[in-house]
Amino acid sequence: MSSPRLLLSTALLALSLTTATAQAAEPDRNTPAPMTAAQIIAAAPASAWRTPDPDNLLYMQLPGGLVVIELAPQFAPRHVGNIRQLARQGFWDGLSVYRVQDNFVAQFGDALADDPAIARPLGAAATALPAEFEVPSSSVAFTALPDPDGWSDAAGFVDGFAAARDHQSATTWMAHCYGMVGAGRNNAPDSSQGAELYVVIGQAPRNLDRNMSAVGRVIHGIEHLSALPRGPEPMGFYPQRSQDTPIASIQLASSLPPEQRLPLQVLRTDSASFAAATEARRNRRDAFYQRPAGHIDLCNIPLPSRLASAP
Repeated sequence: MSSPRLLLSTALLALSLTTATAQAAEPDRNTPAPMTAAQIIAAAPASAWRTPDPDNLLYMQLPGGLVVIELAPQFAPRHVGNIRQLARQGFWDGLSVYRVQDNFVAQFGDALADDPAIARPLGAAATALPAEFEVPSSSVAFTALPDPDGWSDAAGFVDGFAAARDHQSATTWMAHCYGMVGAGRNNAPDSSQGAELYVVIGQAPRNLDRNMSAVGRVIHGIEHLSALPRGPEPMGFYPQRSQDTPIASIQLASSLPPEQRLPLQVLRTDSASFAAATEARRNRRDAFYQRPAGHIDLCNIPLPSRLASAP
């Protein structure tokens, strides 16, 4: 028969273990909760933000609002040069978004470009451009992600553009992520003129990487493209021109007085703040998530922009 003293000791031990387990399960209220990606971005210092070159910004005015595209001459210098020329000429003014394919792209330019008799002339812009699908890796500064990429040897960023890299060919290219802007072409690789452009508005079609000339990305107002009515299957081209979304104008920001430009800034993708925000998304530690993913896909990383506050 057990003694009262032994029973008391056993009970005290059980109570001690229960209390210790409860204390271990209870979060330490003195430990601050991990910052979310949004909090990290909001707290990013001024040095983590950059102001895009106004000569690399297209202002696209649609009925729904303003779309701002940052051009990428480091990836497609000939295309960007032609796009600047077309914008200076007002080439796209009065043309339209004539194709919106669900889970794919919104395409804009001259819907009648295939008919030389009525196509809008390109003016002083070049009528033929080389394919600019990739660039030598040595020509760009690449910030790699630690996560594996199914489409390349390494995925990461170049100056704020989602990019990928092949080690054997020592080439780097812009990835077809949401918001990327590319130049439409025919079957011939060098058949693009930079006049018919498309914006990715769906699941990233990475199979187009290194098959199209990528010229930039939308940094503001993409909802004015992604929310447009879808065209019919299979390609999303509107059958009637009355269904197109008219383009009031596309201008270079550099052609406008400074006071008429948006004070846009984008988060530097080589900054500690961007790396920390990406890690917060890779491994969510808030109460909702029971299992951190431990991985993030290149095209699931938002590229933050903001309107700078007045000094």
